[in-house]
Amino acid sequence: MTTAINRVLPPPAATPAATAPATPHEAGGADALRDAVTQQSDAVGQFVAWLDAFGFTLGSTRISAWSVLVVLVVLVGLFLFARIGSKIAHRLFKRFTALDAGARVLGEKLLSIAIWTFAILVGIDILGIDLTALAVFSGAFGLAVGFGLQKTFGNLLAGIILLMDRSIKPGDVIAINDGVTSTVGQVKKIGLRAVSVTTRDKKEYLIPNENLMINQVENWSYSSREVRIKVPVRIAYGSDVEVVERLMLEAAKQTRRVLSAPAPTAWLHGFGQDAIDFEAQLWISDPEEGIGNVRSDYLKTLWRLFRDNDVQVPFPQRDLNLRETAALRELIAAIGDRSYAGKQEN
Repeated sequence: MTTAINRVLPPPAATPAATAPATPHEAGGADALRDAVTQQSDAVGQFVAWLDAFGFTLGSTRISAWSVLVVLVVLVGLFLFARIGSKIAHRLFKRFTALDAGARVLGEKLLSIAIWTFAILVGIDILGIDLTALAVFSGAFGLAVGFGLQKTFGNLLAGIILLMDRSIKPGDVIAINDGVTSTVGQVKKIGLRAVSVTTRDKKEYLIPNENLMINQVENWSYSSREVRIKVPVRIAYGSDVEVVERLMLEAAKQTRRVLSAPAPTAWLHGFGQDAIDFEAQLWISDPEEGIGNVRSDYLKTLWRLFRDNDVQVPFPQRDLNLRETAALRELIAAIGDRSYAGKQEN
């Protein structure tokens, strides 16, 4: 009969991996880059180890001079990559002459956003940042967007909408009325935050995109670049209206930048207290060059034609009629007596 002998075995010894305390890891992906550099060159590896010796431990992450240097180099490199990529996108879409200005700007902005997004994701991957750690800040970021960055994101979306519906394009001449003043200028650039509008006096206004969505905007070149200019003209009574109309049309033909089609017109508006009122209607196709200079050139040409053809331009005149009364007769007599006394003294 065989007797089973039970042996009491001692517990297994703890492995070094189980008993060793957790060592802090390098911040981000600096540790992987350090190992790769050390394998390539011992001298560079010693220099990296010397930089890594200066640092401190924060929780389970070690922050050293080497890790900070890696983060700075990665950020600067990705920033330069994104900027150069955006400039290349600008030059690339500038060559697409088959597209209109609005489509080129829209494509450029969307490609720039894609480049910056790609650079940010690459930076997160190189630095070894855990995206789950960013979930803690998602709520705070949402509140920041809802309160502090609401206008910024509103302008961003408004700029994309303006470029997509092509209601405003670079080169358009627009007039913006905010209820107080009206700004007229040419659109030079549509950015992600604001639209650059340059006026005739070389003042550049940066108008937020959201204002162009909620305020009334006059686009002088939306469907056609032809703009009509109205010039009021007044002549004296007694002038030949047929001759005046002919001279007004002749002055329009001699004025630079006035189109022959649509043809200029001269209209008789009415009979005023001191003059006969006319209006000349002129058409131009380059409103970005200004309309005040066209009106001035037209009036100077018309003035010369009026002068050569004896057409009088009126000026205000008033006739004073005095009713004869006893007080008026006494006043006239007193003035006469004073005038006579002065002559006697002389």
